[in-house]
Amino acid sequence: MKNLLRGAIWFLCPCLLLSADKQGESILLHQRDNGGWPKNYDRDRSIPEGERKVILANKNRNDATFDNGATHTEIRYLAKTLLKTKDPRYLEAVLKGIRFMLAAQYPNGGWPQRFPKPSGYSAHITFNDGAMIGVMSTLRDISRDKIAYPFVSDELRERCRKAAERGIPCILKCQIVVNGKKTAWCAQHDEKTLIPRKARSYELPSISGAESVGVVRFLMEIDEPSPEIIVAVQGAVRWFDEAKLTGIREVRKEAKGTPKGWDKVVVEDASAPPIWARFYVIGTNRPIFCSRDGIPRKTLAEISYERRNGYSWLGYYAKDLMAKDYPAWQRKWAPKDNFLRNTKEPKMN
Repeated sequence: MKNLLRGAIWFLCPCLLLSADKQGESILLHQRDNGGWPKNYDRDRSIPEGERKVILANKNRNDATFDNGATHTEIRYLAKTLLKTKDPRYLEAVLKGIRFMLAAQYPNGGWPQRFPKPSGYSAHITFNDGAMIGVMSTLRDISRDKIAYPFVSDELRERCRKAAERGIPCILKCQIVVNGKKTAWCAQHDEKTLIPRKARSYELPSISGAESVGVVRFLMEIDEPSPEIIVAVQGAVRWFDEAKLTGIREVRKEAKGTPKGWDKVVVEDASAPPIWARFYVIGTNRPIFCSRDGIPRKTLAEISYERRNGYSWLGYYAKDLMAKDYPAWQRKWAPKDNFLRNTKEPKMN
């Protein structure tokens, strides 16, 4: 209570309270007793009274998660709404959410997908869908930005800073090394050994061409990066350059009689910009495509229609990273080591 009052001194101003917004109210309603939030609920939907009672009765459910942007997204939204409304309920919810994120961190610096009592793949250190990076970015911003988070006490702000910093060595240790060369990251790593792990049946241990982009961007945002961070970024970007796929494009083709009426196909196109696979075989950089049977296949056409069209297998995930973000970072922090200087950078559409 003492920290709550200290962090809320800014609250005692002559400003008029503004009415709460619908999204904010929905977020407050869905927050679990432990401080976290479930995923994939509709924040914009008006909730009937009967359903509201059911949600309130489920406040103690153990389904809080960082998956699909859950929890850290709610904290950022409520913090903005709090500054507008000065509603003490939002203050309580934000601080409770921050403490939930701090409590979820493993001693080795990583974060699971779910907390508390994660099981199965949800216990793994999770980069999938930006889970760990989303938490770390939020904690970093809370520790630095006193304008966006003026209500956070110095003590809690320092805890956020230390937690974000503890996560960095974990990221570096998780980076996959092949034949002595640093590459990128799996979508999830073992919470104890840090080795790449599978999640759902079609998400196999691999190097991720999608999730690794967010990891590299986070490392690039670190001011005055250590030599270890610079080496990690350089290794990952070099891997992205080696793993890019050229001369192909993914398109939607009309497919009458199918559930969606269309089908994803890969076509040859010499003018297509580089594209990346979601997952790659560790050691060979061969793209992985997989149905729910868990059997890896070499092409998108070989997997089931349901998984082919219900999941992201190919994308321009690293396009901006390679064409914009990395060159700017390299000029500032590694001016003597631009391995892309003599290579063709990805085209911008």
